[in-house]
Amino acid sequence: MKKIAFIIVIFAFVIQATSFAQSDIRFGFQASPNLTWLTSNDNTINRDGSNIGLRLGVMGEYYFSERYAITGGLGFAFGQGGSLQHEIGGNFFTESELSNPNLNNGPKPLPNNTTLGYKIQYIEIPFGLKMRTDEIGYFRYFAEIPVFTLSFRAQSRGSIDAEGIMEEELDVNKDVTPINFAWGLGGGIEYSITSNAVLVAGLYYHSSFIDITDNSAIQASTFIDAGIDPLDPSDDNFETRPEDSNVSIGSVTLRIGVLF
Repeated sequence: MKKIAFIIVIFAFVIQATSFAQSDIRFGFQASPNLTWLTSNDNTINRDGSNIGLRLGVMGEYYFSERYAITGGLGFAFGQGGSLQHEIGGNFFTESELSNPNLNNGPKPLPNNTTLGYKIQYIEIPFGLKMRTDEIGYFRYFAEIPVFTLSFRAQSRGSIDAEGIMEEELDVNKDVTPINFAWGLGGGIEYSITSNAVLVAGLYYHSSFIDITDNSAIQASTFIDAGIDPLDPSDDNFETRPEDSNVSIGSVTLRIGVLF
């Protein structure tokens, strides 16, 4: 983490130094709260909660004309993810070493209607195309379409909420895809506070292209119901199948920053 912080600082100073030499380059910083959620293409896996996260980082803009710019940056995204309820129980977080080993023991250690939570930290590299209006008083209005974000997983924490089971702050790094790629769009306003500095506020939407979860989990449906305890790992009266869903992250971000 110290190396990453050092890279961000160097990146900021390089853009700042360049901006003094070229008026068509600006740099800045953002601290942007966001709301994130998970969705699945499997109709037995349902969205069951959202996360409030935060994006921190540096921003850069290169204006190739008065009103058009290529944007980029480097930063961190904290608390990304959400919760998913699995209507069919089974063996989940199979690649991680869980604090309770029984949770990965047998075909169905977790019962039906188990909720799995994810809190993921990413290192992000966004880039996009920005369009803005002429200055109207102290204001400019802008749109950033499209915005693409390449993300690298830094840390993942998980939780399990099921009947008789509550596990939190689990290390599930191995059950989250190491690289993510998302598209998005946004828009907002710039307010000039000095001749060289503007405040930026905008609203952005992002959605990932890549399945963020590992697909080694096993779903297990009970086919003999009489007297079965779904938490009993010795019970093998199940039909099993790979949990082959595609899970994506969606987010809405309130960008708050300053550009120089």
